[in-house]
Parts: sequence; structure tokens; C-alpha cells
Amino acid sequence: MNAAVDPDGTLDARGLFCPEPVMMLHNRVRDMSPGQELLVLATDPSTQRDIARFCEFLGHALLESTEVDGEFRFRIRKKQAA
Repeated sequence: MNAAVDPDGTLDARGLFCPEPVMMLHNRVRDMSPGQELLVLATDPSTQRDIARFCEFLGHALLESTEVDGEFRFRIRKKQAA
């Protein structure tokens, strides 16, 4: 993670399984302002695929996706308003 830029919030979805992490992410992003960043923590391996697809489909930027010891971290920036 880039410690120089802190996210605007964190979504802890560790211990949850598909589809819960993406459903929680969808609700959280809806409440964010355009350009804000969110750090998502997860342990379900399917989040690697699901969160990337979520961002691609809705136009949000997946800035970072890492895995360390079975914990997945995703840094997402909400798309700018149309």
C-alpha cells in the first residue's frame, strides 16, 4: 500500500464470502463522493475476480490489488461524476 496517500475509508470484508463483499462494496461506493478512495480488506479469493469486474463494469478505478498471507487488499477510486 502507498502509505503516502491514505484512503478516505476502509471496508473490512474479511471472513465474508461471495457475494457479500461486493454487495457491501456497492453500498459503500454509493455513499462516497466522486474521486474518493476506499481500501477494501477481504479473505475470499473470489474477491480478486469480483472486485476487478465490479470496478470495470461501473467505471471505478482499481488502483491497487495485493495479496499477503491470504488477505486481499484493494484500493478503489470512485469514478468522477458524469
